[in-house]
This record gives sequence, C-alpha cells and structure tokens, in this order.
Amino acid sequence: MARRKGLGRKKRSTVREKMWEEKHEDSFTHDLARHRRGRLRLGEAVDAVPGQPEGKCLPNATVITHSRRWAFVSYDDGLSDAPENPGPLCRIDERLREEEESLLAPGDRVQVQFEKGEGVVVAAAPRKTRLMRLGGVHSRIKQQVLAANIDELVIVASVKKPLFSPGLVDRFLIAAQQGGVEPVLCFNKIDLDAPPAAFLGLYQELGIPVFCTSCITGEGIQELEDCLAGKLCVFAGHSGVGKSSLLNAMDPELKLVTREVSEATLKGRHATTAGVLYMLHRDIRVIDTPGIRALGLWGLSAEEVSLYFPEIATESLYCKFRNCTHIHEKNCAVQKAVQQGVIARARYESYRRIRSGIEAMKPDWL
Repeated sequence: MARRKGLGRKKRSTVREKMWEEKHEDSFTHDLARHRRGRLRLGEAVDAVPGQPEGKCLPNATVITHSRRWAFVSYDDGLSDAPENPGPLCRIDERLREEEESLLAPGDRVQVQFEKGEGVVVAAAPRKTRLMRLGGVHSRIKQQVLAANIDELVIVASVKKPLFSPGLVDRFLIAAQQGGVEPVLCFNKIDLDAPPAAFLGLYQELGIPVFCTSCITGEGIQELEDCLAGKLCVFAGHSGVGKSSLLNAMDPELKLVTREVSEATLKGRHATTAGVLYMLHRDIRVIDTPGIRALGLWGLSAEEVSLYFPEIATESLYCKFRNCTHIHEKNCAVQKAVQQGVIARARYESYRRIRSGIEAMKPDWL
C-alpha cells in the first residue's frame, strides 16, 4: 500500500504568538504601521521636529486642493523660494487618520516637512471655521468638510437655469451658522431674469448681504469684489448657477471650464469636480466647489431647527406649548404668524422640510 505523501509530518503551527503583557495593542495583527496610524490623530505632528513642542502643529502652508494621498499647497512667505523646497505637490503622510470629518479640505493650514526631495504633509492645524455637509450613505466619514478657515460663504443662486431653490439657500444659512461663517447671497444670471423683490427683501431683513450679478453684462461684479477683498471665501450652490463663471468674470486669466445648463432638465451639469482655492487680485481668495443637489446637515436635532430660523424662534416664545413643533399644534404662534404674513411662507416650508427630514432619518448623533 502506497504511503500518502506528507503523512506523518508535523503540521506547521499557524497560531500567532500573543504577547499580552508587553505588546497588547499589537497582539491581533503584525501590521504595526496600521496601529501607528490608528493612534495618531488629526492635528498631531507625525514625527518630532527639533525645537517644536511635542504633538503640536506649526503650519507653514495652505491646502489648495487634494486627493486621498496627495495635496497641492501654497507655502507661506519665505518658504516657497527655499532651496530645499521640492514644489507644491506634497504627499499626505499615511499615518494621519481621518476620524468623523474630512482629513483635509481647501483652506486648511498644514505643516509640511521636506524629506528626501519631496514635501510631506505631517499635520493639520485645528480649523477655525468650516463649511461642511453630512457624509454620504456609503462614505467612510460622517462630516464632509468642503472648505476650511473661511471668512464668508457666498451662496450662489439663479432665478432661471437652474430655478431658484429657497430651501437650499436656507440649508446653507444653517451650515454657515454651524461653521461660524458669515453668509452672503449672490443672485447670478440676472441677465436672464431678475430676482423677485420679495426674495431680496426677505434675506436683507435677516441681515444677509445680497448681490445681483451677471457674468454676461458684468453688472454687480465690482460690488461683489468689494465685499470679498482681503477675505477667504467659498462659492457654493447648485450646479449651473455660474460659480466658475463668476470667477472667470473676476479674473479672466483663470479660464475655468464651464458648462451650459441642460435644456432637457433645466439643471446644471458638473464642470467643477473638486474644491480648489484660487488667489485673485485685491487679496481675494475663493474656494470653488462642485455643485450639489442637496445639502445634508450634520449634528442637528429636530428640536434645534427652529433656533436657526430667527423669525420662527422669536414667534415661538408665544406658543401655548413649550415643546411646540409649529407643525400640527393648535394655538401655535408660529403658524398664526405665517398666516398673517409676518413669517414668509417659503421660510416656514423650509423649516418643515428640514425638521421632517431629520425626524425621518433618525441620525446617529441624537
């Protein structure tokens, strides 16, 4: 009878050695680099730098745009012409870890080290302000940061092509308050149709600067530039409202790609695919962002929505019930104010949609 091959040999053990007492944090894997990445948090320096406090970020550059592994940066004065400077394209150190929000965004202040002929982003400073949205259903992060350290959010809208969406404007106003950013409303494409006086007065009464512009005639461009001079801002809004066209009108040398609105759907088509920071004259710095169809709000409960609508918050003080939702209750002062025209119906409908959406979604931050 033939002997089976390998019979009687001692089977090689595949059991991993677990050093529970000495290296308990690495006992479940041999990927030590993975554990190093996991222990490092945003804002901490990757390696100790001579003369730098441990764990502190000393920013020397600003993020212009980025991908998952690379960042294009603008160096601070005195560093851009340094002989050891390899250029604006930098590798993002793999040990930097994303947590609940985006690791990097245009406008972020970062620390870059020069290693072996390349720049490496080793740390990011805490953000002072931000424009963020709720991460997608299948996204690895919960908060997508569209722009960081900005002074103003310019909400770009149009009356026609695409049609004006007051609900999206109201969502941006909430996002601006959450991120500590001053909002500005820009009605573009007024050569096609001027915004109704009711909308202009509505937002002006809320204390929001409103500009009417046309990239065809040049109307309102100078006034918008005067507002943005010396500031870092972000352009945001639907696809097709003319965000990139506004930048071209402000600086024709940019020659950014633009696309016409679809005649079939009357909706915009993506021309901008990633957020990019542009440096213009008069120290105007603008982050151009891709157009969005919807803006999910992060960290907001249904009960808190009314606090972001000042006119509703004021009238709610006179409601019969302290926990009034202002939707179905009787003797609701807010609903009465809407019927009397004290509160604009468009704003009230935005409030209802946002609140109902949060209640239906049941977010995990509640």
